[in-house]
Amino acid sequence: MTNTVIKIENLSKLYRLGEVGTGSLREDINRWWTTTIRGEEDPYAQIGHVNDQSEQAEIGEYIWALRDVNLEVQEGEVLGIIGKNGAGKSTLLKLLSQVTSPTTGVVKTKGRLATLLEVGTGFHPEMTGRENIFMNGTIMGMRRLEIARKLDEIVEFAGVAKYMDTPVKRYSSGMRVRLGFAVAAFLEPEILVVDEVLAVGDAEFQKKAIGKMKDVSQGEGRTVLFVSHNMNSIRSLCSRGLLLENGTVKFVGEVDSIISSYLSLNSEIINNLLSPDVQRNGSGEMRFTNIYFKNNESKVVDQIISGDYLEIHIELEKYSDIDFTKLIFSILFRDNGGNTVLQFVTDEMEVTIEKIDLKGKVIIKIPNIWLRGNNYNLAIRLNKDGITGQKFVVDEINNATVLRVIEGDIWNIGRSNRPGAFAVIPSEISIMNDND
Repeated sequence: MTNTVIKIENLSKLYRLGEVGTGSLREDINRWWTTTIRGEEDPYAQIGHVNDQSEQAEIGEYIWALRDVNLEVQEGEVLGIIGKNGAGKSTLLKLLSQVTSPTTGVVKTKGRLATLLEVGTGFHPEMTGRENIFMNGTIMGMRRLEIARKLDEIVEFAGVAKYMDTPVKRYSSGMRVRLGFAVAAFLEPEILVVDEVLAVGDAEFQKKAIGKMKDVSQGEGRTVLFVSHNMNSIRSLCSRGLLLENGTVKFVGEVDSIISSYLSLNSEIINNLLSPDVQRNGSGEMRFTNIYFKNNESKVVDQIISGDYLEIHIELEKYSDIDFTKLIFSILFRDNGGNTVLQFVTDEMEVTIEKIDLKGKVIIKIPNIWLRGNNYNLAIRLNKDGITGQKFVVDEINNATVLRVIEGDIWNIGRSNRPGAFAVIPSEISIMNDND
């Protein structure tokens, strides 16, 4: 039987842009009386817009940072919360942590809740690290003896033993994050809430923090809410995901589906083949007409996580008869410096292009795109007569599109890889008619 530890019903948060206040004392008192005393909606917040940051804001405009969020989280579950900047992730966690109050709706939690929302959250800068540990534990409802029992583990995990009796205001941001996470994780909360702040820590600490959150959830059966832009961390840690867009819930479900939806969210694919001004070389007997990418769920995307499945679809048209048995198709991945880091050529792979009546498509399937995080410009070329020389080019576009590869945990070590590039082998390249 499942045990719900977090229940959110019709949760919304409204903010006013510009100066706070209605402009007159009478209206401010009316707002206070209506919202605080009577518990009704703000009478001056009738025009509440969705939090779309691409729109021009007006002075005094009201924005829904969150709108009608409904969610249940079970005991022992690790929920990953993702979305673009400004989607409402941090606002949701602040409402859960009671840092701010909702405009409408209800949040119900069962058990102690520990949060790490911002660097140094909950720390008093004039107090020492040791004093802040005891203060935070007391706020969580723990006795001094319970906190003292956990003190050595907290200090060892945070790696700040030398500075425990130094005021926190002298800590670096990384030290404050390490200590803050250690306090939140080791003081045995039933619910652990962690925002993007782990990105401030170094790679070693990030790996330790992810491992500790796994232990907290899997070994101790505690609930974790984790916000991150690192899709690899979300995938490795979380059992379920929540995708927010402009303050509303876009999707709740299985992690891979959530990540796939996030990567395809508002994609702005650079597709130079669709531009009438695209620069081409070649005889023009055949021409490339379109190029796009798909992920393992057959969703069109313009970005992919390093190590994930990728399909490249390239459409073409025939304008005259040509010997298809001697056509050579090439695709090259180039870094920002113009260096070719990866290429596929059909004759090297002993792939023969079948006859195309009028329109066709090249599909390249790559089971694991082992390219490191970077933006890659794709060049495509079609040669005839089995010769790759420039004189035999049928169609060539040197900047057909851009593929963005997001850093992933290539080596399965708990953190993203460093910049660079290395080769990958596709499982299949097939060329077919559109009606196949």
